[in-house]
Amino acid sequence: MPRYLIFILAYCLGAIPFAYLAGQLKGIDVRQHGSGNIGTTNAFRLLGAKMGLLVLLGDFLKGAMAASLGFWAYGAWGGMVGGFLAMAAHSWNPLFGFRPSGKGVAAGFGIITVLMPKVMFLAIGLFLLVVWLTRYVSMGSVVGALTVGILVFVFPQPPAYQVFGVVAAIGVITLHRGNIKRVWQGTEPRFGEKKTD
Repeated sequence: MPRYLIFILAYCLGAIPFAYLAGQLKGIDVRQHGSGNIGTTNAFRLLGAKMGLLVLLGDFLKGAMAASLGFWAYGAWGGMVGGFLAMAAHSWNPLFGFRPSGKGVAAGFGIITVLMPKVMFLAIGLFLLVVWLTRYVSMGSVVGALTVGILVFVFPQPPAYQVFGVVAAIGVITLHRGNIKRVWQGTEPRFGEKKTD
């Protein structure tokens, strides 16, 4: 198989809608309830902890696999491109008309686990701390993204990973701008609250 086809595979991995598939098993279209996203947080809210954890694992692994394949084929820059493609396919899923469909946080953590494990541990640590203190997953995600964007310069990283860290952080924060507004207004659902439509 030509190595460039790895990137098509990375994109296809990112497009696997684990939350949607899990919802179908329970007779729920996650696009029609909660936040309407096919991401991990909406899966937890709508489908419960067990299904939510499976979705988290699936989204994490598809990011990790996409980055690993890209790195295997073309080194650091390949890992970066494979990661970007997976996040893009998740966040603007081609199976659902390229509409905004997820925030890419779990997939992003999978990517940086492969490419930048030291950065990953600190980013996930701060993500969990913020979620524990505030019970806002969105705020944990924003802080985690900011952490990645900063730490790629604190710890020596290849230029490809610095590009990924900055662009991915901007993308995740931009996709969370509605959440940030709702937190400010006091209407953002907290983790563990009952699901709402």
